[in-house]
Amino acid sequence: MISKTTIDKILDAAQIVDVISDFVTLKRRGANFTACCPFHNEKTPSFSVSPSRGIYKCFGCGKAGNVVNFVMEHEQLSYVDSLKYLGKKYGIEVADREESAQDVENRLRGESLLIVSQYAQDFYTNALWNSQKGQAIGLSYFKERGFTDETIKKFMLGWSPDSRDGGMCAAALRAGYKKEFLVATGLGIERESTADIADRFYERVMFPIHSISGRVIGFGGRTLRADKSVAKYINSPESEIYYKSKSLYGIFFAKSAISKYQKCYLVEGYTDVISMHQAGVENVVASSGTSLTTDQIRMIKRFAPQVTVLYDGDAAGIKASIRGIDMLLEEGLQVKVVLFPDGEDPDSYARKHSPDQLKEFLTNAEQDFIAFKTQLLAAETKRDPIKRAQLISEVVASIAVIPDAISRTVYIEDCSQRLRIDESILADEVKKMRKKRQYGAYSADTSFDTEPGVPRYFPPLETGERVPEFVTNTYCETAEKELLYYLIKFGEHALYGKDEGEDTTIKVSQFILTELQNDDLELQNLVYKSIFDEYFQIREIGQAAIQKHFLNHRNQEYVNVVLSLLHQEHSLTIKQFIKAVIPEENVLSTVVPKSILVYKAKITAIAYKNLCEKLTKVQGVNDKEQQDNILKQLQILMHIRNSFAKELHRLTI
Repeated sequence: MISKTTIDKILDAAQIVDVISDFVTLKRRGANFTACCPFHNEKTPSFSVSPSRGIYKCFGCGKAGNVVNFVMEHEQLSYVDSLKYLGKKYGIEVADREESAQDVENRLRGESLLIVSQYAQDFYTNALWNSQKGQAIGLSYFKERGFTDETIKKFMLGWSPDSRDGGMCAAALRAGYKKEFLVATGLGIERESTADIADRFYERVMFPIHSISGRVIGFGGRTLRADKSVAKYINSPESEIYYKSKSLYGIFFAKSAISKYQKCYLVEGYTDVISMHQAGVENVVASSGTSLTTDQIRMIKRFAPQVTVLYDGDAAGIKASIRGIDMLLEEGLQVKVVLFPDGEDPDSYARKHSPDQLKEFLTNAEQDFIAFKTQLLAAETKRDPIKRAQLISEVVASIAVIPDAISRTVYIEDCSQRLRIDESILADEVKKMRKKRQYGAYSADTSFDTEPGVPRYFPPLETGERVPEFVTNTYCETAEKELLYYLIKFGEHALYGKDEGEDTTIKVSQFILTELQNDDLELQNLVYKSIFDEYFQIREIGQAAIQKHFLNHRNQEYVNVVLSLLHQEHSLTIKQFIKAVIPEENVLSTVVPKSILVYKAKITAIAYKNLCEKLTKVQGVNDKEQQDNILKQLQILMHIRNSFAKELHRLTI
């Protein structure tokens, strides 16, 4: 932790104009300064800095904040690292909390591994440029691929000689580096019989893999021999500094461009990344030869909301990897696809065409992923009803994972037209699949009725009313936050009441989920929704462990939300209705149903207001049919609102 006193010193010393001037050229305009925004492309300056208020604001892309926010956004640093950056700039010592002996040992070991990896990179680079075989084989290969000297140096490419020409491990040992660190990084392999150390990489061109901050954490090596018994590529094994599932090749070189263009191109190989960079398309990364993982997707999401996946013309390869792309949709990213012509891939296309031609192709060939998937699979379904049904199931599966309700609705409409199938049928299938995904968390629970995996609807709210289907995508943050409050704080507590006249129990989490599912409702705040979904994946570990899980989550947004929930004394509902301090767990059977009703009442009220505004607009164009339809919906909502109000009056403490 950094002390508040130190933070205040940094904020007092850090002048926003001084800091931002390190990255862009500011020009005075009255009391403020202006520049072309560093976060998006523009020719006319719309980026404004106010020294008196200590803030910046771009009127083009909307980015805004204080000096710490700027460093975080521009340099892609955490809050703590941004403070350290500013502290270093202004000569203010930033001390973290006191480290334990184990913390010190782990930190020093991790730093040692990074230092060894950096030595290896320097060794391989030197061997490429200065050894006979490095120049004749390695450098010639890179030049044949069209890489310039500048590109080769930028990506720190290298050559690994064999031990007869002076291997890397032998050189590292002579330089004083410890064998245990060479082995721990995977650069060296210890022979059990002799305890000698051999190089993992030899006679290969080398591609260093960098962390997001630019440290060398691993390597990929490609053989240039024609011998098919030798693996074409080998990569560093996982180590304490290199986790394949959390690493993206090229992310260090691409992060600024990804953030600037708000788009990331995703390719397969090292040379795809390098060739596209050389052609001027720098917002590109590769998954380092592994299947795409959730951690890699979340790393991309830190910088941009849109991913464009680049495929070569290999249809079999596309079908093999297309299922993994659903993971991108599930994380809330906008997914596009570019299909290269037969026989081409990003590397070859970038080498054969000018930078302008490449950029033009990427723009013109880009299409939405759902549309691409539909088109790809539809070619096989002509005149085959069974395959057509499978196609529809595949498309529904992709739509169902999208967390944003508005996006799902748009995709359902589009796919309805493409597949020539009734929109309501697709919508129902999507709802069923989403319900199944969430109810799956209850598959091992015994407190169910006859339908497997579906918890009892208990206790019934006496309105008997359902929120109508036309009330969709309605958002009330305070009501959503209250539901999340009860879930995080009391989700695995028993909720007491009566079911068909008999005393029984159901857990708070079961009741909340069932009430939402009965009306096909889900939280619209994507952070709340993600926490909600993750809760049901881990609910079996118990309430205390669930809270600890979220308080130590790698997603800082989750931590902040859960902290605010756990540190508020009471929910909004109970604050309104208790006169004295009552333990909340004693009144859950009243306040949890009340919070559900408040949520439903509020979104219904918002929907009612929106319909009234829509009616006013429709009356202006004299559309009688639409007016009648809206009036019927208003009548339904009025009846439901009255029913909710009556039930809320009954549920008092």
